[in-house]
Formats: sequence, C-alpha cells, structure tokens
Amino acid sequence: MKFAANRPFADPEKAARKLLEIAKAVESVQDGRIHIEKINAPFLYKEQGSVAEYGAALKHAIDRGWLVMHESGTFVRLTQSGADLLA
Repeated sequence: MKFAANRPFADPEKAARKLLEIAKAVESVQDGRIHIEKINAPFLYKEQGSVAEYGAALKHAIDRGWLVMHESGTFVRLTQSGADLLA
C-alpha cells in the first residue's frame, strides 16, 4: 500500500535542471546576476516543489558548477556550463 505520491523533484538532479530552466528564463540584472527570489518563488509556488527539494536542487546546481551564488546569498549567476546543459 502506498500512502504518499511520488514527488516530481525528489531527485536533486531533476530539481536542479528545473532551477536552471527557471534561471535561464529570468531576465538578469547587472553582470548576469539573478535575484534568488526570482528562481525560488517559481520553484516553490508554480512548480510546487518543497523547501527541502529547493535546497537540495540549489546545492546540487552549485556543486556541479551550473550556478554560482554570490557571497551575500541574494544573487546567483548562471554559468556557461549551466547554460550549455540546457541548450
């Protein structure tokens, strides 16, 4: 008997790729910076991801070198390898 439905972003790889799609669609501000709330709000509310899935996805994307987070934590930057992954 199954009590819980499978979560679409339970796999950090899938969730990280969704974050990259969202980041690529967002218009960046100066120097290619993307406000963190421009990617976390769509992931959490539009895509119905959980906070834990968002955290795992962000960590996975940063560890893979697809996103770079600013030291303040308020911006991320899509790297070339992250952009190439979506192409």
